Amino acid sequence: MQTQTLHPDTPPVDIDGIKALVSGDMNAVNQLIQQSLYSEVALINQLGHYIVNSGGKRLRPVLLLLVARHFGYTGDQHINLAAVIEFIHTATLLHDDVVDSSMLRRGQATANQRWGNEASVLVGDFVYSRAFQMMVKTDSMQVLKILSDTTNIIAEGEVQQLLNRHDPETTKASYLEVIRHKTAKLFEAAGRLAAVICERPAAEEEAMASYGRHLGTAFQLIDDALDYNASSETLGKNVGDDLAEGKPTLPLLYAMWHGDEEQSKIIEDAISNGGLGNIEAILQAIESTGAIEYTSRLAHEEADRAIAAIEGMQPSIYLEAMRNLARFAVERDY
Repeated sequence: MQTQTLHPDTPPVDIDGIKALVSGDMNAVNQLIQQSLYSEVALINQLGHYIVNSGGKRLRPVLLLLVARHFGYTGDQHINLAAVIEFIHTATLLHDDVVDSSMLRRGQATANQRWGNEASVLVGDFVYSRAFQMMVKTDSMQVLKILSDTTNIIAEGEVQQLLNRHDPETTKASYLEVIRHKTAKLFEAAGRLAAVICERPAAEEEAMASYGRHLGTAFQLIDDALDYNASSETLGKNVGDDLAEGKPTLPLLYAMWHGDEEQSKIIEDAISNGGLGNIEAILQAIESTGAIEYTSRLAHEEADRAIAAIEGMQPSIYLEAMRNLARFAVERDY
């Protein structure tokens, strides 16, 4: 996907370079994840390891680790909380794929496709509950409150997305609210938690939470644009999945709002009924109305807000990596 860049004169972001800054911590997180997935129930081991090791970007735990390192954290709770954040994310994926009847994620069969809906939901519950067992080890009511509030808000976002499905009357405000609840909230929690365990002032905690919230919003906006602007091999899921499920994401809504009468009617029917019967006409409407460019522009604005949230902080290589992470979120094609 071709998008404008936040800083046109800068080279493409090296995401591997960003991750390399916290590679030691990330290795410890991955080791803890593997240990914490263990269960005497064999299916939990199989399915849990399958989804956790299926090639995710790990951006949420990476964010938490970057913030902790920026503030000079010397304890070990950042490892535990980064794993908790990834477990919560994993549980939501297991449940989402069942709700959406998804067959492909990250370029391979979804867990529900391989093991069935019942197993995916129940193992998702196991991963959620294991996350709460791990967060109790922090012995911090503030950490527990942040994470319990976060999981509750994510659940609200998932229900709201379900209500929006097949609803062509979905507004931009409602769409963005789902993103902020369902996706951005966990990014926000990652930034906030790192500041909390580092015992930073409230203003810095809010700055890191704001950075995460805008980063997560930008990330999801680009994901929704890529659903109509990337190959399934590049993106790792079926192109047009959102349309097939009747999800009124912003590219689709914008094309419906700004297309001609025939285009608007085709898109309205597609949202109402789902399916890919008119996919070529819809893709043409998305292209002719500039819906991808519009969605990308909003994503870049969110990434700019993320960077603005951390301006004025003490410089560090980790803070610079966070700026680059915001750029990566909107410049990627997968």
